[in-house]
Amino acid sequence: MSEHHRIIIMGSGPAGLTAAIYASRADLAPLVLDGIQPGGQLTMTTEVDNYPGFPEGVDGNVLMANMRAQAERFGTEVRFGEITAADLDSRPMKLEVDGSQQLTCDALIIATGATARWLPLDAVERLRGFGVSACATCDAAFYREHVVGVVGGGDSAVEEATYLTKFASKVYLMHRRDELRASKAMVERAMKNPKLEILWNKVVVDLVGVKEQGGLTAAVLEDTVDGSRSELPMTGLFMGIGHTPNTKVFEGKLDMDEGGTLITDGATSLTSVPGVFAAGDVQDTRYRQAITAAGSGCAAALDAEHYLVELDAG
Repeated sequence: MSEHHRIIIMGSGPAGLTAAIYASRADLAPLVLDGIQPGGQLTMTTEVDNYPGFPEGVDGNVLMANMRAQAERFGTEVRFGEITAADLDSRPMKLEVDGSQQLTCDALIIATGATARWLPLDAVERLRGFGVSACATCDAAFYREHVVGVVGGGDSAVEEATYLTKFASKVYLMHRRDELRASKAMVERAMKNPKLEILWNKVVVDLVGVKEQGGLTAAVLEDTVDGSRSELPMTGLFMGIGHTPNTKVFEGKLDMDEGGTLITDGATSLTSVPGVFAAGDVQDTRYRQAITAAGSGCAAALDAEHYLVELDAG
């Protein structure tokens, strides 16, 4: 027997929990499913300095715990679980959680976020948040007058590297080939930047540094042409190799771009299926900030509330 909810929210990052705050204050008693990463990407950030209301900064885990507590205060139920199958054509919609539990809902908000692509190195896992980051806009200010590196060769990598030159004393862009995939105009601008140096035919194969002793101190580079290795001192390494939206379960069910990002209607959170809404990085390839995710979560909750009012009106 299935369990019914007026509204189910997938994801417990800034988008999902903000949606939950608004939905619960509207007496919709939302159910939030934590998903693959409870609390979202902010839980991997030791200090958040750009979220309004915290002049001294705030630990990412503390910020998300506070959002969760606020949502629960107004009647949100939060459970650990992930949607593994969905029937969005039936009314109410049918969802399967963790391959077994059956849920139904009248409205669905997808706020499952996007997973940053990280280099598959043990050292990267060890030093995440201690010199290794996937968001220059979030963390660049921590590296003022530092030497940093960016991995990648596409638009996002070049954009991150260029942005970092506003803060760092030196930025290395490391690319495994001898030509960047980024747009010509972006590449020309990067190559004219005196603080940015492109290292061609280089891959990061290891990192040097101890978390308890300040974190990253150098990257070990391997030349893709001759196989030689060298250490390059740096205190920050940024992943510029893209993000993967967590939308696989909705392939063929919702309109999405070639990268898997959900397509919404204009400035709204409306997806291609009535009653299904998207918020946060799952539909945002441009900003990817906690504050913009929270704002889109608010919009999704308001859109969902409006949808349910019209649904009830017949």
